Amino acid sequence: MKIQGLPEPKRKIIFWTIMFVLALVLLSFYIKNVQKRLKGIEPEELKKEVQLPSLEEDLKKLLKIEIPEIEIPEIDQEKLRELECTTTEKASN
Repeated sequence: MKIQGLPEPKRKIIFWTIMFVLALVLLSFYIKNVQKRLKGIEPEELKKEVQLPSLEEDLKKLLKIEIPEIEIPEIDQEKLRELECTTTEKASN
């Protein structure tokens, strides 16, 4: 009995069953290959290949950030009055 002679629904069932089995076979090969590669990788080699910066280097860089000091000049009462007068004069004009 040939597959071509079967009704279309049965042919579709056969086709999708074969596709599913092939997909499972290929997936199993892929998983085995990934497992094999992961077992062969050493953590030190991975760090070198990916070139991830270490946490210590990042912390050192963060600690080097300096906050500048802001100097606030002291204003005596006389200078404060002068500033107030100039601002009120400008506001009234």
